Amino acid sequence: MEGRGESVEAAVIRSLVFDVGETLIDETRIWSRWADRLGVPRLTFMGVLGGMAALDRPHADAFQVIRPGLDLDAEIEAWRRADPDGLRENFDGDDLYPDVRGSLAALRSAGYELIIAGNQPRQAYDALLAMDLPVDAIHTSAAWQVEKPAPEFFAKVAAVAGRRPEEILYVGDRLDNDVLPARRAGMRTALLRRGPWGYLHAARPGATEADMVVDSLAALAARLT
Repeated sequence: MEGRGESVEAAVIRSLVFDVGETLIDETRIWSRWADRLGVPRLTFMGVLGGMAALDRPHADAFQVIRPGLDLDAEIEAWRRADPDGLRENFDGDDLYPDVRGSLAALRSAGYELIIAGNQPRQAYDALLAMDLPVDAIHTSAAWQVEKPAPEFFAKVAAVAGRRPEEILYVGDRLDNDVLPARRAGMRTALLRRGPWGYLHAARPGATEADMVVDSLAALAARLT
């Protein structure tokens, strides 16, 4: 699916920057553990989370719907004390989407600079680093102390890539956090149609703002290589 202007293939793209959640990481196990922690059926929690996506509300609001008044930070800390060696709200290599390693390897072989940069807590950096992915750099919003969709986040992206914005393709599963702010920063964009936000946002008129809409990273790699 094509978006605005000239095709992304015709542009001089030198760096690809990837979001994390539902772009590289399948968050199914994370949300399932949260459902178990809060004592509700997994389908219930997933359904409420999908409702937040459909209503353009942050995912944190799902916790308040399930348990009004919940102090999320306190709950995470209590969970950490109760299960210090568990994954809890975190992820590891088993949560990677199956197409991630092969697609990144193909893109890197094609000569692209590959960077991971998304809204993630500090511990996500170590988790991603441990996966030994074929990328050139990993960055988190926690380390940068700024989150998407703030313009400052995308200014950081351009700075670490060392490229002009039009030489960067930002890849993510959301219009609000990924495609639209990256476009405002002058970057090219790819909307990934997976995860709750990805499917919902790809069906919206605003999806035409993306340079491309793809169903997988494998499809992205095939298109760019």
